[in-house]
Amino acid sequence: MSDHPLDLAGIGIGPFNLSLAAQLDAVGDLDAQFFDRAPAFDWHPGMMLPDVALQTSFLKDLVTAVNPTSPWSFLAYLVAQKRFYEFLNAEFEAVPRREFAQYLAWVAARLPSLRFGTAIREVRFEGRAFRLDGGRATVKARNLALGVGLQPSLPGFAEKLDPCDHVHSSQVAFALDRFAGRRVAVIGGGQSGAEIVLNLLNRGSDAPAAVTWISRRPNFQPIDATPFTNELFTPGYVESFHTLPDARRRSTVARQKLAGDGISGATLQAIYRRLYNLRHLAEAPLATSLLPHRTVLDVDRVGGYRLIMRNGFDGGIEVAHADFVILATGYRYALPACLDPLRDRLVLDADGRPEIGSDFAATWDGPAGHRLFVLNGGLVSHGIAEPQLSLMAWRSGVIVNALAGRTIFETNPPSPPLAWSTSHPKQMSHERDGRP
Repeated sequence: MSDHPLDLAGIGIGPFNLSLAAQLDAVGDLDAQFFDRAPAFDWHPGMMLPDVALQTSFLKDLVTAVNPTSPWSFLAYLVAQKRFYEFLNAEFEAVPRREFAQYLAWVAARLPSLRFGTAIREVRFEGRAFRLDGGRATVKARNLALGVGLQPSLPGFAEKLDPCDHVHSSQVAFALDRFAGRRVAVIGGGQSGAEIVLNLLNRGSDAPAAVTWISRRPNFQPIDATPFTNELFTPGYVESFHTLPDARRRSTVARQKLAGDGISGATLQAIYRRLYNLRHLAEAPLATSLLPHRTVLDVDRVGGYRLIMRNGFDGGIEVAHADFVILATGYRYALPACLDPLRDRLVLDADGRPEIGSDFAATWDGPAGHRLFVLNGGLVSHGIAEPQLSLMAWRSGVIVNALAGRTIFETNPPSPPLAWSTSHPKQMSHERDGRP
């Protein structure tokens, strides 16, 4: 352990802390290291189904939004891999997720500040620095960056499912050999659930005996990726959103769900076309049931699983049958166990999320000069863009500026085309020379 603490220690190396590490690589006078228990970078391998694509532009990469000349941009990766022209000529409507995962791994393999194979077991604050215990080594740092990601969210009835007969969508790619000839139920109507259903419908000779798709949503709904909705994924909107009272922020996030958690139009079309072929053209049709507006209330075992549901359309109670259940039920935020010594010093909201300031630093009772930056914990504080890839480069720029105490990256947003709040009166009144 060095007597000279790092300026920043990062816990977890997912895309968000990887972005922060990439931005810090351009700053010579800040010493940072990032730690992860995994032996190497691997982005959501359990969700890497064939032909899945991003719902985000490749320009919203690790660095470009505030540092377009960085050597860690997606375009720099394409040039380094000698596939720039082929990528352009392919004219992807959406970037293959496997391509973006390779880009992230390419950056992770080259940044010198990353330390894989190092699990942080405990973090304490010792007056002048945070102390990170990694088992075989201990590190001190003036500031922390928490980027450990979200945890699978499981419904209460999941406890009644046999571990051999169910899987969360985060691990579904590792269970593809367990579906052939079985009745499979997919619970969840977001993009992950849709991708899984499409994969099941396309499996051919090792297809399930039946596929049931269940969603609480009133229909299998598309993502709203129209221009004005995409303004929700801009720095200007995030800064305005952050100033709102907590109750208003929560109600706003709930209304905006389909802006960040709907199904891509291409996926919906592919599913519908595949269903058409299976229902009308295939020699051996696959039994399918699409059940929107259903809430699974309970499950029991009677010749497999019985999923007991309430139909939100007409209020009826229904039963679906399955041998295997896939839970595409999303994720939840949880502080990692290594922060237990600091938990009582943090200000947490009703959901257990840290209260986060405009610079993404958590509110705590320690010295103001020692900050704990939280990445992917600000859904309520910063809006629906926070868990997405869209603003990770900008957020990293904000954190670097706060860490350095000076402007290294230009992060102040221009005046947006939409007047979100009353703090932009000129956009509404069009004043001229002091007169309306």
